[in-house]
Amino acid sequence: MNNQLTSQDIESIVQSGEGYNAEFKVRLPNKLKEISEEICAFANSAGGILLIGVNDDNEVIGVDIPNGKRSAIQNSLNEITPKLLTQMYEVEVQGKKVWVIEVNSGTQKPYVLSGSIYVRQGPNSQKLTTVEEMRDFFQQSSRIYFDEAPCPAFDIDNDMDELFFDEFRIEAGLSKAVSASQIINNLRLTLPDGTMKNGGVLFFGKAPEQFIDIAVIRTTEFEGTNKTQIIDDKIFGGPLIDQYHQAMQWLKKKLNVRYEISGPGPRTEHWEIPEIAFKEAIINALSHRDYYDKGAKISIELFEDRVEISNPGGLTSAISTEEFGTKSHSRNPLVFGLFVRMDMVEQVGSGVGRIQDALKAKKLPQATFKTDGIFTVVFKRTITKSSGKSSGISSRDHIIQLIKANPLITRVELSKLTGVTTKGVDYHLTKMQKEGVLKRKGSRKTGSWILLP
Repeated sequence: MNNQLTSQDIESIVQSGEGYNAEFKVRLPNKLKEISEEICAFANSAGGILLIGVNDDNEVIGVDIPNGKRSAIQNSLNEITPKLLTQMYEVEVQGKKVWVIEVNSGTQKPYVLSGSIYVRQGPNSQKLTTVEEMRDFFQQSSRIYFDEAPCPAFDIDNDMDELFFDEFRIEAGLSKAVSASQIINNLRLTLPDGTMKNGGVLFFGKAPEQFIDIAVIRTTEFEGTNKTQIIDDKIFGGPLIDQYHQAMQWLKKKLNVRYEISGPGPRTEHWEIPEIAFKEAIINALSHRDYYDKGAKISIELFEDRVEISNPGGLTSAISTEEFGTKSHSRNPLVFGLFVRMDMVEQVGSGVGRIQDALKAKKLPQATFKTDGIFTVVFKRTITKSSGKSSGISSRDHIIQLIKANPLITRVELSKLTGVTTKGVDYHLTKMQKEGVLKRKGSRKTGSWILLP
């Protein structure tokens, strides 16, 4: 068990918010079993920290737990079998009492409470209720979740993508006051010996494919409706979020996209197949693929009549065919939890529904799903390549238009308004400065853009 957390540690965890490894309760629940359920779930997953006296808005409220209640909590925790080593103690934070219950990932899984097994699924604890769910849990426990396994060759100091780590900090709403090492610790990205877990490598490594060679997305465009003739074939690596952005940009270039522009504000893009449908399918593939399968990569295949997005690993045994589309169970809960923190996953188990709803809203054919062995989503195209790509304003012209309207606009704002990644925005800005189209006056943070005649 680790040393007790300090008030600074608690403030850091509070600022990081709830997630795969952290749970907050503003007060003691009426049923103390709720606490034992959370601790049991942490022990069956990657370990975690329960804070009592912190609300859902990440505010320290404080709570007083008398001796009698503490004994009752400990008695409830003792009902978890096999016996589980936990720490419960009080820390004064901002002049208020916060109670901490810590537990490491258990070495004698499964841990059972009142005959039930609890696990973490993203930021939530879930009770396994079916034989299929339990069978899948035992299968995973016997080989360890891939994203929880160590990657000893990864050097945190040299192999981390610091730029994306800072972007993650912003997207996840983490304070700049929290150090990178503290965030890594809070998210439990490392093992007790300091070795980075595979999940941390996949999400924050500059080039995860150097350590996990199948951790890439392959995009292929075919002529016609079969795989006879390849027109374009690319492989995208880097942090998982970069793979997602690169894949989306590739699709955007290949598909018919119509633009609506009104004033200096953001343009509206109308993809022939809704962008949200591709987002859900690609994030699903990155989160849930079977990384133990060394024979396949995530693939996006573009045909004249359809788009197919596939990833190794069919449905886990924890999800029946009848439950598909309403329930989520990730092979990589650490990675899935990180996507949740970036708001890339809106609601656990609802991705399939959002795909179908988006297609229905545009009066497009419903997607079809193949779930055996290789999980595949098939989107039917109703506008073929031969129809030609709709014309619209270029990314560069849109950036110029936005700068003309607001010379103080930032790179992040340009990225959000144009739909181009920050790296893409940097590319255009640098190129325009070299060409004498644009120059920067002042610092990166407080300066402004000047369009040259």
